[in-house]
Amino acid sequence: MASSPSLFFFLSFVALFAALGVVLAKNPVHSVLFLILTFFSLSGHYLILNAQFLAAVNIIVYAGAIMVLFLFVMMFLNLNVDTEPHKPLLSKVAAAVAGGSLLLVLVAALRDVQPGTTYNASVFDSQIGMVSQLGMILYTKYLLPFELASVLFLVAMVGAVMLAKRETGERNF
Repeated sequence: MASSPSLFFFLSFVALFAALGVVLAKNPVHSVLFLILTFFSLSGHYLILNAQFLAAVNIIVYAGAIMVLFLFVMMFLNLNVDTEPHKPLLSKVAAAVAGGSLLLVLVAALRDVQPGTTYNASVFDSQIGMVSQLGMILYTKYLLPFELASVLFLVAMVGAVMLAKRETGERNF
């Protein structure tokens, strides 16, 4: 796919707008829809970077399966304004401090980054985002984190089944 700066900036604008929509939306369903839009714009970035497999997996797994799971959980919990407890001032202050700390860490981590200095067109490898290269790196260098993530997903599935399990004598409606 031919990449152009205007396409990159358009996808970046859409991703940032949708990410803000995720955080600022009052309705949780609208928040999930904004998150799906964010995932689609990030898949466009993957396509620009010649990582077609990652773009397809991002759309199938995250924008598809994970978002269906999020919607299921939200509908299962039946979230509404009436049942939500009022949050005390201390928790709001703690959330602001945590968010400010995260921002401080991100600024400190990206302080010395100089964009545009590491790209060299003469040594560009067009196969870097392909499935064979991804599999080779994933199953050699990152095997332990990959396996730990699979165990984490297994534990999450067992936890979801245990939470959804009904007690004896409990009715559905």
